[in-house]
Amino acid sequence: MKKVLIAGVSSGSGKTSVTLALMKALTKKGYNVQPYKIGPDFVDTKFHTRVTGNDSRNIDDFLVPDDDTLAYLFDRDTSDKDIGIIEGVMGLYDGLGTDKDAHSTAGMAKKLGLPVILVLNGRSMSTSAAAIIKGFINFDSAVDVEAVIINGVMSDNHFTLIKKAINRYCPGIRVLGYLPFQKEYSLPSRQLGLVPDQEIEGVDQKIAGLANILEKHVDINDLLKVAVEHQASDTNQFWKMIQKENIIPIKLGIALDDAFNFYYSDNLKLLSDVGIRIIPFSPIKDQRLPQVDAIWIGGGYPEEFAVELASNQAIQHQIKQYVLNGKPLFAECGGLMYMGDKLIDKKQNEFKMTGILPGVSTMTERLKQFGYCKAIPQSDCLIGKTGVTVVGHEFHHSVFEPESGKLNPILSISKQRDGEIVKSWTGGYQYQKMFASYLHVHFYQSPEFFVNFLKELGAITK
Repeated sequence: MKKVLIAGVSSGSGKTSVTLALMKALTKKGYNVQPYKIGPDFVDTKFHTRVTGNDSRNIDDFLVPDDDTLAYLFDRDTSDKDIGIIEGVMGLYDGLGTDKDAHSTAGMAKKLGLPVILVLNGRSMSTSAAAIIKGFINFDSAVDVEAVIINGVMSDNHFTLIKKAINRYCPGIRVLGYLPFQKEYSLPSRQLGLVPDQEIEGVDQKIAGLANILEKHVDINDLLKVAVEHQASDTNQFWKMIQKENIIPIKLGIALDDAFNFYYSDNLKLLSDVGIRIIPFSPIKDQRLPQVDAIWIGGGYPEEFAVELASNQAIQHQIKQYVLNGKPLFAECGGLMYMGDKLIDKKQNEFKMTGILPGVSTMTERLKQFGYCKAIPQSDCLIGKTGVTVVGHEFHHSVFEPESGKLNPILSISKQRDGEIVKSWTGGYQYQKMFASYLHVHFYQSPEFFVNFLKELGAITK
């Protein structure tokens, strides 16, 4: 498999549009494309999977700190793939704090040996584009910036001017082409990034339109010359440790519908690989909970489907009874909001939720938490033992406020930049065998984390 990274000068530069257009164009030509996303994003990966037909994987060295495990996740199931297209996160050198290598696209490019195609929005510039490209090249010569695609170009003459400037001041950098400025095929956004693919009317036509534009204005053959052959890793210590465990093939119900769909594909694949039977269900549509041994309700946009969720009292009652009966349930972010008494939207409309946790979720105008964090459980719970650090990320425009005196948080959470704690807070709530928090976690962060998770679900005898 060959590999190439699509990175942006900044967020909003057009890297997702270029990535989706390229994936679609190559798939049309018969290439078997393996998609990847650097960072913790849930939404972009769903678009990748929709376009290529292959599960997109998050490559994140904060959530998965072991380099050998990260290499395994990159390599897995790629023997039949022709090319890996990796979409970066934010700008090329943007990561955690000011360290250019700390969980940034650039750091991952060096770690995985990825040649970089830089996407620059050139709408309001000409020769300045060359200055920006030159700065990105010189900022870290160990990052292999090979080519550039210009987004937001106003005309053929505009592109010619930019291309000549880059050729003059950045010799050796391929200018592969451009995407013209247009609104017809733009993808809508909301507070957590792009609107999920299944909610966008005509999404396939929009992506097909982007691919047609890219094929017209970008030299795809020249672009493919930038890609390099990937050398697969033969180490997998994570699996060697997991295989020592006697895992019971329990049935795990996973909420999967328009309201709840934020799941890392590697997490789901890992569960299946160890024999866990995944049973999807919909808190929006299903009137009955499936017969399962444990439940996982992931993140998503419950606030966008609060009317439908509140209307389905039958399954809310069954989920509450399930927890009251002492069965394990794991709720992440949107799942936490569903566990409370009610959800209040930005217009102050109130919607009844399951009422398992005495508390209220309220939507906020501003982002309440954003980014990577570390959590330390103050008591044993589904995501970890007392005092053992768990890594994850939070990203939400809401707050969950527990009823005073009735519910106490069990996670001490902190956010660090450049080795210093810049923010601390508490969160995470436990009731019987249910655990709910805003924290999104990756199961591959350590074998110990995953083994504990399976034990709490009842898939490994304690």
